Amino acid sequence: MREYSESKETCMTICLKYLLFIFNFFFWLAGGAVMAVGIWTLAEKSDYISLLQSNIYLATAYILVVAGAVVMITGILGCCATFREQRSLLKVYFILLLCIFLLEIIAGILACVYYQQLNNELKENLRNTIIKKYRKKGEERVTTAVDKLQQEFKCCGSHNYTDWSDSYWYKVEKEGRKVPDSCCKTMTDACGRRDHPSNIYKEGGCITKLGNFIQEHLIIIGAVGLSIAFVQIFGMCFTCCLYNSLKLEPY
Repeated sequence: MREYSESKETCMTICLKYLLFIFNFFFWLAGGAVMAVGIWTLAEKSDYISLLQSNIYLATAYILVVAGAVVMITGILGCCATFREQRSLLKVYFILLLCIFLLEIIAGILACVYYQQLNNELKENLRNTIIKKYRKKGEERVTTAVDKLQQEFKCCGSHNYTDWSDSYWYKVEKEGRKVPDSCCKTMTDACGRRDHPSNIYKEGGCITKLGNFIQEHLIIIGAVGLSIAFVQIFGMCFTCCLYNSLKLEPY
């Protein structure tokens, strides 16, 4: 009876080891994907972050980068702990899994919360940012972001092109431009002097388009964070089972 019990425990341990190894392999790949999403958000879309009042969008991206890096390291540690059958390493591995789980849950929740309040924030702050900071000394990052926004999303002003007539830039503009050149459908030097619909993006402002763009990315960030967190539950379960199995086996 005892031989049967020991054989059964050994078989269970082997199965758990391979399950945990497979989990760690895919977990490592997922970590790379999570980190890539965070880095892509920071590298490709960082200009628009300067137009936002809140730092939540930036925080969620940084959390994903950190979580992704730790996931990749943890995946390697998990493989070592699994095949060496060391309970101390399994403890460390489980704690790291738990920390990553909490980080990704936080990122997912922040993305969901910010998704709800984003439109209100943009309505309250984007116009003020454009009016007060565009082409102002020391606000070069905002100027670059606004120009890029208007060209990429084919829009002009926060609500529409008339927002520019109240701006700091318009008051100091010496070359007769009615809107910045980045409002033009075909951007050339001083093209903003003519505000005819054939020349500039006269219909529609940038608030709605930027809001939709960021919301789409928040959905991606939230979905990635929560999905990986859900998968980690299985990893933590496998780890606990293997830990208990090793504890029960005779030395």
